[in-house]
Amino acid sequence: MEKTALGSSGLEVSVFGMGTMTFGAESDEAASHAMLDEYFQAGGRFIDTADVYSRGGSEEIVGRWISMRGNRDELVVATKAFFTMGEGLRGAGAEYLKGAVDASLSRLGVDYIDLYQIHAWDPNVPLAETIGALAGFVEDGKVRQIGFSNYTGWQIERAVWTTREVGGPTPASIQPQYNLLARDIELEILPACMDNGIGLLPWSPLGGGWLTGKYSRSERPEGASRLGEDPNRGVEAYDRRNTETTWKVLEAVEDIANARGSTMSQVALNWVRNRPAVSSVLLGARTVAQLTDNLGALSWNLTEDEMARLTEASAPGIPDYVHGFLRAAAGVTVWDELGTVSPSN
Repeated sequence: MEKTALGSSGLEVSVFGMGTMTFGAESDEAASHAMLDEYFQAGGRFIDTADVYSRGGSEEIVGRWISMRGNRDELVVATKAFFTMGEGLRGAGAEYLKGAVDASLSRLGVDYIDLYQIHAWDPNVPLAETIGALAGFVEDGKVRQIGFSNYTGWQIERAVWTTREVGGPTPASIQPQYNLLARDIELEILPACMDNGIGLLPWSPLGGGWLTGKYSRSERPEGASRLGEDPNRGVEAYDRRNTETTWKVLEAVEDIANARGSTMSQVALNWVRNRPAVSSVLLGARTVAQLTDNLGALSWNLTEDEMARLTEASAPGIPDYVHGFLRAAAGVTVWDELGTVSPSN
């Protein structure tokens, strides 16, 4: 499996990462280890988890697999902290993170974490405090690189400037939702990453299963899918995404898949991995069969015409203000599909 640079950090990651949110929840330990074996055999070396996944269970499953395989030095291991792990155990404060990183190291059974990420913005803690704690982890050798997840564009810029002010490590990555049905990050988040040399690690590249073609226009999901197995959440999520735009995108994905003799999942994954600033796409399979299908996207690539068709079909449009205003403003000659502005000079 090809490796790519994680932004400007110097760290290299596999083009497809093994997302592990299902481990210990939707996938038991045997199934999780089988997926890790399949991923590793395909050349994958980037594993992403979080302390909150199965309340530490995912990290423990990954840790036991690493211990059994004895392959720690071949891997790039990433984890995250912020969400509730128990009463009063939450956030991005320095004291909490000190305990959280040590707990993750213990559960993973490793001496260091390659990429330690703050799982979400903490409005209750000064960012300088968070960055200071992360800088300490790097200095102590517990962490190699730092990153963030679910940050807005201005929060990314604030994080970059804060690391410069306090002398902390430059953020290596941002982990956002990004797929053909969710392209809002292109307005602010993606340009901020491109401007600062930060790598993107998209989660939910298949739009919660929508881009696999498993859902119908006329029938709400039932069983054997994430939406079908959770009726209350499923109905709300289905109704929210059941739009003409969604079906337009799915039609384009299906047409290309049929013409190529591939699956819709592989088409959608290939589109994401070829987007600007994307370093690694996180695969979130529940079974080995799903993972095997996803990894099949490695054997081929979309043509420029296919990329253009998918990008056009899924285009989210530009808000009238302020983005539309800037597009028409004097001195702006280029407004590309990402919403980034190039001045005339």
